[in-house]
Amino acid sequence: MTAEHDKAHAYRIKPNEKVDLSTIDPKDTSGIGDADKAHSILASTIEEINILQDRLYAEGKHSLLVILQGMDTSGKDGTVRGVFNATGPMGVTVQPFRKPCGEELMHDYLWRAHLAAPRKGTIGIFNRSHYEDVLIAKVRKLAPHSELENRYEQINAFEKMLVENGTVIVKFMLHISKAEQGKRLQERLDDPDKRWKFQAADLDDHKDWKEYMHAYETMLERCSTPHAPWHVIPSDHKWARNVAVANIVRDALQQLDPQYPQPDWKPSDFVID
Repeated sequence: MTAEHDKAHAYRIKPNEKVDLSTIDPKDTSGIGDADKAHSILASTIEEINILQDRLYAEGKHSLLVILQGMDTSGKDGTVRGVFNATGPMGVTVQPFRKPCGEELMHDYLWRAHLAAPRKGTIGIFNRSHYEDVLIAKVRKLAPHSELENRYEQINAFEKMLVENGTVIVKFMLHISKAEQGKRLQERLDDPDKRWKFQAADLDDHKDWKEYMHAYETMLERCSTPHAPWHVIPSDHKWARNVAVANIVRDALQQLDPQYPQPDWKPSDFVID
């Protein structure tokens, strides 16, 4: 077992574990090495993911749900590109979760998450997720405290149901520092090609950093379960983040061990003119 493998799994949150995000260094790269080594590791790991995903698609028995949460600029889009760009597009879906609107508001808050859950044989990536309803809702006080308390158990039950029906779930909290977020927000303002990503509300979230960290700690404590664990991934360094996420995704697919189906005929039975 490699050092980067050990480190990637070191931030798995155990069920009912007390979480203090201030004790997890967002800049941590130990066990991974430098950027050059990380790029080499990542290249081989994403190729393994591609091969395993092809087998997952062919077998058609299970699915993998990857949930990405994190503060603005934590690298959710970058993680998708960095870890899954080499994976066959037929077997991967990416679902962004924005502010609910239209028909979504006519259903319970988990409806759109269930609708977007990956089909058997595929990897589904949630860019943000149903956890927005216990993060933003908690900080912005968009729901009564009693309702928010109920949602943790509802989410756990929802995820358990998915797992019991063939979906493996891995969840990543991309952990950046407030200083790094400020730097990345400034880059969005300075770069004309990135300004479309900037919203004035991002600055409100930046000011409410402590409240968001508390909301994340509660989420991690209440919703990291044996069937759907959370991992806190140090993300100030994008290359270290991608290696950690890729290792865990690769390991989840390896544990499924998907196999190509064997046909009920022999190749020798056919002659192609």
